[in-house]
Amino acid sequence: MALGRLRMSRSQFERLVQEALDGLPGEIRLHLADVAVVVKARPGQEVRGVPGGRTLLGLYVGTPRTERSVFHAWSYPDTIYIYQRNIEAICQTPDEVRHQVRITVLHEVGHYLGLSEDQLQALEEALEAVRDEEAPESPGE
Repeated sequence: MALGRLRMSRSQFERLVQEALDGLPGEIRLHLADVAVVVKARPGQEVRGVPGGRTLLGLYVGTPRTERSVFHAWSYPDTIYIYQRNIEAICQTPDEVRHQVRITVLHEVGHYLGLSEDQLQALEEALEAVRDEEAPESPGE
């Protein structure tokens, strides 16, 4: 299959996003009760002014938990956007889509929790290492 030719239905993709959310530890899921998770085909107005916005796989919009206080004024609900077509464009198989959705959801949840890009990169590398260890060996290896 050629890179970028993979297409899933919206409902299939949304199930993958839900699986990724359901796979988070319970205490993290509790913190997400007031966060909207939105699947969009592609980035829209929400990426205006964001470097590389049109090619993003996901985006967190809001105030990270680590920056809030009792004096934090009310604002619009925090939102995590997951961009289906951008994820599909870099994947060749449904398993790759599932994995990339998991990584993207985790990355955006990490932003909500206040993790830095360096912390998120380390977490993603750890997940990749676990994935590589779990992958079955190819014949002849």
